[in-house]
Amino acid sequence: MNIEEFFLKSVGEWNSMRSGHSLAFQEFEEIRSRIKIFPAKKKDSRVIKLLKDNLLTNNERNRAFLINWEAKSEWREDNQHENLSGESILIPIEISKTEGKIIRSVGYTEAIQVISLYKILNDGTLIIHSNYNHIFTEERIWFISNNLRSRSSVTRAINSLAILQTSYASEIRSTKK
Repeated sequence: MNIEEFFLKSVGEWNSMRSGHSLAFQEFEEIRSRIKIFPAKKKDSRVIKLLKDNLLTNNERNRAFLINWEAKSEWREDNQHENLSGESILIPIEISKTEGKIIRSVGYTEAIQVISLYKILNDGTLIIHSNYNHIFTEERIWFISNNLRSRSSVTRAINSLAILQTSYASEIRSTKK
């Protein structure tokens, strides 16, 4: 499987249940999300700008995908729910069949543009490495079946490699039409 096949297999609407563990603060977070993944239109001005900002041209090899989400988090101790939403443009740049870069308009750990490195393992697991200003995140996403994905992440401090946060999510594709 190459990166485009992985993203095409991910197209759809997903219900996600994620648990996050802040090791630094010894806190636990439960997040329920609705995630939508779909190919971007070729003439989407946001995609063209992201490509241009990264000195790339808009051609067939640079197919972009949009991911948007709405989430409810129970991070706070007083059990108040926090609603979070957002959107990110992902543009995979294949270097080989199993490795490359992903330009992300909004990163996974920090809400900034980031260029991540990826690798696809023989079993189809996608591993994404992202360096931010002070932290490094490794995400793993794999399919259990066509309509069930799992996702895990580990966030570390760059200078000390201390593990700051881990998470695990089960994502079920919505099959209603």
